[in-house]
Amino acid sequence: MRGVGPLAGRQLVLIVPRRNRVRGDEEPQPLRIGGAARIEQRQGRSWHVQPISGAQALKPYRCPGCGGVVEEGVAHVVAWRADGVLGDQADLDARRHWHAHCWRAA
Repeated sequence: MRGVGPLAGRQLVLIVPRRNRVRGDEEPQPLRIGGAARIEQRQGRSWHVQPISGAQALKPYRCPGCGGVVEEGVAHVVAWRADGVLGDQADLDARRHWHAHCWRAA
């Protein structure tokens, strides 16, 4: 009997998991939260550094460099480890918003 039962008339949707492995000669892509992230080396560690424009800065953050507030609407950078041992998602979750001058001085 076709079309009878609790799933009658419903469309079947297949969900395909994303590919996490790098195939062949592809380079792994860095995590990004939008825009032009770059990788910097600091004190033997690799960091993803993401510039944030004033228009993108929608709420205040505490700068780990100076302890001051990165105010809403102020251009700044977001930095997170690129070589952490707990994995990419843990590194992204631990990202911090810095005043641009504090990041340069760190």
